[in-house]
Amino acid sequence: MPYATLLTTLEDGILTVTVNRPDKLNALNQQVMTDLNSLMDEVAGNNDIKSVILTGAGEKAFVAGADISEFAGADAEQGKALAKRGQDIFFRIERSNKPIVAAVNGFALGGGCELAMSCHFRVASTNAKFGQPEVNLGLIPGYGGTQRLVQLIGKGRAMELLMSAGMVDANTALQYGLVNYVVPQEELLTKTKAILATINSKAPLAVAGCIKAANAVFDESQDGYTVEINEFGNCFITEDMKEGTTAFLEKRKAVFTGK
Repeated sequence: MPYATLLTTLEDGILTVTVNRPDKLNALNQQVMTDLNSLMDEVAGNNDIKSVILTGAGEKAFVAGADISEFAGADAEQGKALAKRGQDIFFRIERSNKPIVAAVNGFALGGGCELAMSCHFRVASTNAKFGQPEVNLGLIPGYGGTQRLVQLIGKGRAMELLMSAGMVDANTALQYGLVNYVVPQEELLTKTKAILATINSKAPLAVAGCIKAANAVFDESQDGYTVEINEFGNCFITEDMKEGTTAFLEKRKAVFTGK
């Protein structure tokens, strides 16, 4: 479906989504957030979509932050509402039962870093830079950045970046565990698509179970081990589990149907 600020292409089950505001370095405004929310409806409802790549238009930025012009004049309650909406949309990305990977092709700052961190993992180009510079504006991250940055790189490193507004380059992000791979920009989408092609060849319901159980590690309302038990048990009533185990015993490649 068409979006005002997103470009989409679907090929071999992989939906590539490009935030398309290059004149603003792809900054997140409320229209982008609305489009991302609608996108998650499409991802959930379209069986042809097996996985998703999120990236930014141009060669400079993935998403260089939020559109600060929209913050002017807001009071505390309006600020809370902005943060709540952003968190709710990014939770939808994080909790998607289909893999969503950020292909970070430049600056991922502020809300852009938060968007990347809400994805299931990240692949970065060599020119990528990550940071949460909100304290420069008298703000803090509001779309989950204070939480996910700690989860991904540890409290000490996260605290320093949050309080100093510092940026890290792609290789440092790799060292910190913020990204899984660093590749030349011209290879970024090729690398990300290759990873997702492998994932797409696996049992979709099992992949979804992995996402749900791994997310439970950081959800205080859930016992992750119990989630794992339940998801493990649920696999036993799927056709894919029967196909996967039969194929293994017959020494052939499994053909999964997501049932």
